[in-house]
Amino acid sequence: QVQLVESGGGLVQAGGSLRLSCAASGSIFSINAMGWYRQAPGKQREWVASITSGVSTNYADSIKGRFTISRDNAKNTVYLQMNSLKPEDTAVYYCVSSDPLTEYDYWGQGTQVTVSS
Repeated sequence: QVQLVESGGGLVQAGGSLRLSCAASGSIFSINAMGWYRQAPGKQREWVASITSGVSTNYADSIKGRFTISRDNAKNTVYLQMNSLKPEDTAVYYCVSSDPLTEYDYWGQGTQVTVSS
């Protein structure tokens, strides 16, 4: 079964950068689509970015041009490079892995990102 662990969150000033990592266990990581979601207090969970088993990526309009999703299949890790951070980016960020065989989504526990103004 796939297990995901996010890391790299923290407190940063507006305009700063963070890189989130999501380490995945499981032998089928390389064929799973991966993504990042975020959820601010009192808000619904919002899709941020996704990447296929290859290198095709998609981004939410709210972060397009500032965030970059990437993956290193050899390390079973997906990343979210976040630049030019804004206070509205403050949220718990969750990693998700989608199994193409079962169509089941696996979720990490989340990592807190706080951007101060």
